[in-house]
Amino acid sequence: MSDSLAWLRTPAAIRERAEGMLKYAEDGRSAWFAVDPNGLESAVQATLAVTRRRFSNPAAIPFHSRWRHFEAGGRDRWAALAPRLASLPREEIARRRIDLAVVSVLLDAGAGPDWSYREPGSGETFARSEGLAVASFHMFAAGAFSRDRDDPLRVDAERLATLTPADIAFGFQVRAHNPLTGLEGRAELLRKLGATGLARPGALFDILAVGGELKAESILAAVLDRLSSIWPRPMGDVWPHPALGLVPFHKLSQWLSYSLVEPLEGAGLRVVELDRLTGLPEYRNGGLLVDAGALRPKQAALLQQTFAPGDEPIVEWRALTVALLDRVAGHVRGHLGLDAERLPLVKVLEAGTWFAGRALAAERRPGGGPPITVASDGTVF
Repeated sequence: MSDSLAWLRTPAAIRERAEGMLKYAEDGRSAWFAVDPNGLESAVQATLAVTRRRFSNPAAIPFHSRWRHFEAGGRDRWAALAPRLASLPREEIARRRIDLAVVSVLLDAGAGPDWSYREPGSGETFARSEGLAVASFHMFAAGAFSRDRDDPLRVDAERLATLTPADIAFGFQVRAHNPLTGLEGRAELLRKLGATGLARPGALFDILAVGGELKAESILAAVLDRLSSIWPRPMGDVWPHPALGLVPFHKLSQWLSYSLVEPLEGAGLRVVELDRLTGLPEYRNGGLLVDAGALRPKQAALLQQTFAPGDEPIVEWRALTVALLDRVAGHVRGHLGLDAERLPLVKVLEAGTWFAGRALAAERRPGGGPPITVASDGTVF
């Protein structure tokens, strides 16, 4: 029963297996990683330094979500677009925000080191997550995901079902000199999204808006339930480990869940128990822990080879990231004199561990790539 699919889809299962992995490494059983308390404190201090630089008032820290990437370069693109929807009821505005968030998050697998997006109008160039967000935002604003030219600011299953890699390549300015990793996989994901039975991604609003209060864990449950058919693996982001069995992460589904909070709250719902969701086991958060010395590689190959997502060291790295992000968050709150209610994990990620990971990567490697390389085709979630 403990390894049933229903259980593996819960944040409790993610944390239980992550904590088991942490004990496994602390006991010296991992062939790949050693846990260093001094390095963990270095990760905490790096996070605090970034947090204090970015936010003079900790109460002003926003959620870590796709909406922050839509603000890349200091411009709130949604605020500029919102007047075009001002005549709609707030419930419909929430549906359209969810339309955008779902499509954009599903396009947010690693872009690769050689891709960037030059934004029309501003002329600014963005890469990696910000570039993917800005590119997908402009596709949405141009009606690329709508079935109705007279109503462009929406996403319809009917249109998603016909999307091609060429459509994505055009919207993301892909050229021979500007290659995007996993182009085929991204297009396939959106086509599968169009075949889930939801008339539009924004229909998730009607599934979730059944009362005035909504648990964050319920958002994740709905995302995993209604979108499970799009994942390239039957169980989704769940991977075997020889000592711990199946280890779940559901990284992109949790990232999407975090990104639905603001649209839902904008429609009047109150989202509670945000800390039930976990930290995101991706290369910025995981890279912070390696670069700060909290996770010390035991083998030089770990920093030299390219691994598949299901390889043992990557499963360990991601699980250890989930467990140690909880530790980092606790220490950060202690230093700032805040509790989990005022500074939930999702705000620590934004404040943040993600930016600290990026800063350390930029200091240590040309191009700011992660310390450990994972091969991705754009469909690993």
